[in-house]
Amino acid sequence: MSQGGGTPAGSNAAALQAAGGGVVFSKVFIQRDYSVGTSVKFHTRLPTELEGIIERHVFESTINRLNEFYAEAEEGSCGTYCEGCIGCITAYLIYMCSETHYEKTLRKISKFVASQNERIYHQKGLQLIDPTFRGLRVIEITIFDRPGRT
Repeated sequence: MSQGGGTPAGSNAAALQAAGGGVVFSKVFIQRDYSVGTSVKFHTRLPTELEGIIERHVFESTINRLNEFYAEAEEGSCGTYCEGCIGCITAYLIYMCSETHYEKTLRKISKFVASQNERIYHQKGLQLIDPTFRGLRVIEITIFDRPGRT
């Protein structure tokens, strides 16, 4: 865990500070799980810094859903292979007009993270940062100091 620092552009830190007077005081990083290979998968174990702030099952549900999204993004299917062939045939110019399956899934992940922040994490004084902001290396969770919380 590291102290201080800001959050990526597009995050909702200012709204949290205005609503609850929160000040960023620490960050927790959820590391990648390389036990089953190099596919994007994160550890589901609740960090000790978050115990008592968020329920274990809620945290694990969020991380498991993110892992499912990344598995879906990396899944090879007839459609993704055809997408690659069409890209090759068109000298990859097709990608100027359409998104890849992976890009579409990353967009779904960003929407999921935003909805989880609105529904769960902001209410608990936390902010989940989209893993793409950290190069898919870690999931960053920012803990905001709230008056009355020890």
